[in-house]
Amino acid sequence: MPDYPDTTALGAVERKLASYPPLVFAGEARKLRAQLAEVAEGRAFLLQGGDCAESFGEFSADNIRDTFKVMLQMAVVLTFSAKCPVVKIGRMAGQFAKPRSAATETADGVELPSYRGDIINGFDFTPDARIPDPDRMLQAYTQAAATLNLLRAFSQGGYADITRVHSWTLDFTAGQSGYEEYHKLANRISDALDFMGAAGVSPETADSLHRVDFYTSHEALLLEYEEALCRIDSTTGVPVAGSGHMIWIGDRTRQVDGAHVEFCRGVQNPIGLKCGPSISESDLLRLIDTLNPKNDAGRLTLIARFGAGQVAEHLPRLIRAVEREGRKVVWSCDPMHGNTVKSATGYKTRPFDRVLREVREFFAIHAAEGTIPGGVHFEMTGQDVTECTGGVRAVTDENLSDRYHTACDPRLNAAQSLELAFLVAGMLHERLQAQRAAI
Repeated sequence: MPDYPDTTALGAVERKLASYPPLVFAGEARKLRAQLAEVAEGRAFLLQGGDCAESFGEFSADNIRDTFKVMLQMAVVLTFSAKCPVVKIGRMAGQFAKPRSAATETADGVELPSYRGDIINGFDFTPDARIPDPDRMLQAYTQAAATLNLLRAFSQGGYADITRVHSWTLDFTAGQSGYEEYHKLANRISDALDFMGAAGVSPETADSLHRVDFYTSHEALLLEYEEALCRIDSTTGVPVAGSGHMIWIGDRTRQVDGAHVEFCRGVQNPIGLKCGPSISESDLLRLIDTLNPKNDAGRLTLIARFGAGQVAEHLPRLIRAVEREGRKVVWSCDPMHGNTVKSATGYKTRPFDRVLREVREFFAIHAAEGTIPGGVHFEMTGQDVTECTGGVRAVTDENLSDRYHTACDPRLNAAQSLELAFLVAGMLHERLQAQRAAI
């Protein structure tokens, strides 16, 4: 948590945010909880993805649109293969704060406070930039509101119409390897829609084909911001976090008696909980009981993040503890955070093959345990970045400097994200086939 030097200014910002309209509304949060309950029962699949850390400098309508496009592409690939609805949640409109392992960082012999995300301090390595500034919360609110406005227009205004499936491709991907499979899938969908029309079933009358539900999420790290945007739901009288539809608790802030758990247990939003290698079965069960005492399906998503090669050591024991106690949760796989390495060229990166390996291990263990692999959680972008190595376009260590734009951790680019969606879709198809064979 940041230490704001000017507490008077901090109080003024908190009061101002408390007077602003919430960014999201209780009815939207309840709708998402109902859809995540379907995920918990295996009747839907969760796709959660977006920026590692949203920045003020990279903010633009084009970047929002392109990330939304990639999410639509990934979702349609998963829906087509899994034959089930896909719940779409962006790491957007609120993912401004980042936890750091150390309070300071050193460069060229100079030690300064760590960069904690644009909502707290600046990325530039200067003493003034690294001072926590509460006014940044107001800029984060404004940017989040603008992002949500655009996302609502895209998702509900016809841009997400399934008949536009070909138009979701990005301009820079034209002719690039790795997109042939998507275009083939898009052609099959178009043919199916044409057949429906010829058979007298008009897609124009099916409202669900023309719009999608798209939700936002972020780590509830900066409690000054979260509390200022918390509201009482006039329908239920229960508090709702007005900063995003879903919020999650990070692996560093999941102390059962800590402030972040205390805040999250009091709001009605769906809650995510990052589960890393250090979490014990007993701590996990205590957290589940604290965050979801009524054992409601859809309330709690456990986001597993262990690292490739370590999933078999940790995930089975957690699954068995949860199953033994009869707890209703969504199991999601975050294959990003446990697979960060430093490249030979000095860049922090994530090898695509390690990301894929962790996803495969996640699905394999759930198959062995007879439980439901409910979703995936990626750090990705619609930009043509070179931050993660590997993939069909074979980004190498030497390529990382070409377009390395992240403000914090490396993200999958558009091509890698879509490639991963096809690979996950194959695993979902295998699960579907196994379920049918068991009937």
